[in-house]
Amino acid sequence: MNTKKRILDEALKLFSEKGYANVFVAEIAEAVGIKAPSLYKHYKSKRDIFNAILDEMKQSYDKQAEALNMNGNNPSADAEVFSAVSEDDLVKMGMGLFMYFLHDEYAQKFRKMLTIEQFHNAELSELFTKQYADDPLSYQSAMFAMLSAKGVLKQQNPNVMALQFYAPIFMLLTMCDREPQRESELIKLLEQHIRQFSRIYSKEENR
Repeated sequence: MNTKKRILDEALKLFSEKGYANVFVAEIAEAVGIKAPSLYKHYKSKRDIFNAILDEMKQSYDKQAEALNMNGNNPSADAEVFSAVSEDDLVKMGMGLFMYFLHDEYAQKFRKMLTIEQFHNAELSELFTKQYADDPLSYQSAMFAMLSAKGVLKQQNPNVMALQFYAPIFMLLTMCDREPQRESELIKLLEQHIRQFSRIYSKEENR
């Protein structure tokens, strides 16, 4: 593993354990096994490291979405995808994303860091809300509105539909974070949730 990647890995590990504000560049360098001046050859500051972690996460997420035959960022593109999938395919895609967020090392540790920092750092609190509430709800609301317009889903308030779909998923994710021994139990509940949501909102002729 190259030094730049090791810096990101060790920094995120420290951020997730101590919180972003409580980690200093010298600590990151020590964890990597280099001196601080050597670290600055790769990243200008702790914030530069943080931004590189964000970029790394986005690239990883995009690859995972592509592997599941979806865009993951563009609701219009994904409305086309989801309008043609079966319930089993929907479950497979939903569970695939869930398992990615649950077990991907960067996604898991980043979520833990923001959970710690949301009550101490206003900027990271806003990022927490954007990352785990506003962006997912906005994406899903737009997609549900398009699927309703296509006649795939029943015509209902797409904002409420997004909340009803996403909120239990995020709750199950955080429960798995806290109690990993319950993962198999909660994964079964996740599948039941996705299937029931699909059956409630799908048009009869599309089932």
